[in-house]
Amino acid sequence: MRAIPLFALLLGGWCAIPAYADEAQDWLNRLGQAERQQSFQGTFVYERSGSFSTHNIWHRVQDGKVRERLLQLDGSAQEVLRIDGRTQCVSGSLVAGLGNTPDSTTRTLDPQKLKNWYDLVVVGKSRVAGRQAVIVALTPKDQHRYGFELHVDKETGLPLKSLLLNDKGQLLERFQFTRLNVAVPTDADLQASADCKDVAQDPDRAAAMKTTWHSDWLPPGFELTSSAARKDPDTRIQVNSLMYDDGLARVSVFVEPLNGANATDTRTQLGPTAAVSRRLTTPQGEMMVTVVGEIPIGTAERIALSMRSDVVAPQ
Repeated sequence: MRAIPLFALLLGGWCAIPAYADEAQDWLNRLGQAERQQSFQGTFVYERSGSFSTHNIWHRVQDGKVRERLLQLDGSAQEVLRIDGRTQCVSGSLVAGLGNTPDSTTRTLDPQKLKNWYDLVVVGKSRVAGRQAVIVALTPKDQHRYGFELHVDKETGLPLKSLLLNDKGQLLERFQFTRLNVAVPTDADLQASADCKDVAQDPDRAAAMKTTWHSDWLPPGFELTSSAARKDPDTRIQVNSLMYDDGLARVSVFVEPLNGANATDTRTQLGPTAAVSRRLTTPQGEMMVTVVGEIPIGTAERIALSMRSDVVAPQ
């Protein structure tokens, strides 16, 4: 299970009761505000590629800070504690990977921006975890991103359910509450277990340099939100990283020199997550470009092949 923030929105199948786009924008605004304003605790199920897992979540907003704890209840024990989107500790198999990934940052959904790339429509009503919800559909206007169906709690604005489908209508990912309580979690609820290992701060974070890479092609609406160049602590090889965002979907790109190493092109799709690695011949030598994101695999490959260096090769 990938450690998803609660509001990492997903997608789904469409209902058939159209309503007004302005109403959809209002509900998305409420949803975007809910994470920063509403405390809650509950249980949700997560499904990807036919695999299910169950999780408890405690989410408290207090004194301007958002503190959140997630605990997997089945399979391998996995736990995550975050404060204002920054990972504080992890357990289980997450220890090997999550601590080395960029922290999630709180994003405010901007329906005015999203409507340029998605059709936003309220399509009906539903009942999830015993609570009344409004269904908002975000249908992509092109083939470079997935659509979303969000079941938004009428009382709180929290997402009670979300489903993600590909362009063939196949379910890629599901998030759904089975229990939701708006009571404020206690300090004991938010106390991580002894198995939750502290995430060390990246010693190279302060020494990060500006990357010299850019993409010659991106899907409409995707913009560069962060970039850096750091040396791998083990190999001392400089790795360039860039993150792109359309206001909903995110894509990460990593570029590193091969330095004579053998490497093969790869294409992998796990649920909604595409991972593509491509060798590029550049004036600076052979490079390996890896693109990871919740986008169609063809889009990820096109981004990988579009990466270019701003450095002029020596004559």
